[in-house]
Amino acid sequence: MESYFPTDSGTQSQAARERVLEDLHVLIVDAETLLNATVSDMSEKVAVARDRLKAGLLQAKTTLSELQRKGWESAQIAVKKTDSTIRSHPYEAVAISVGVGILVGLALGRR
Repeated sequence: MESYFPTDSGTQSQAARERVLEDLHVLIVDAETLLNATVSDMSEKVAVARDRLKAGLLQAKTTLSELQRKGWESAQIAVKKTDSTIRSHPYEAVAISVGVGILVGLALGRR
C-alpha cells in the first residue's frame, strides 16, 4: 500500500533528533582534530587520554551511524502504520482529528 503522505513530517522531535546527530558529528570532528593536534606530545598522561579518546571516538562513530540508520527506518515504519490505520478507519480518524482540533481550539481560546 502506498502512502500519499510525505515521509518527512517535520515535527519538533525530528528537528531535535537532527540537532543531536549534527552535534554528535561535530563532536567527532573536534575529537579527531584534538587527536591530531596532540600527536607530538609523548607524555604518559596524554597517551592515556589519547587512547581513551580514541575508544570514545570509535563508539561515537558507531552510535552516530546506528542512529542515522534506525531513525530513517523507524520513521518509515511509523508513516506506513499511520497511513494503514487511517485508510482502514477513515471516519474514526476524521472524528478524532476534529475532536483534537476542538480541544486545542478551546485550550488556546482560554488564554
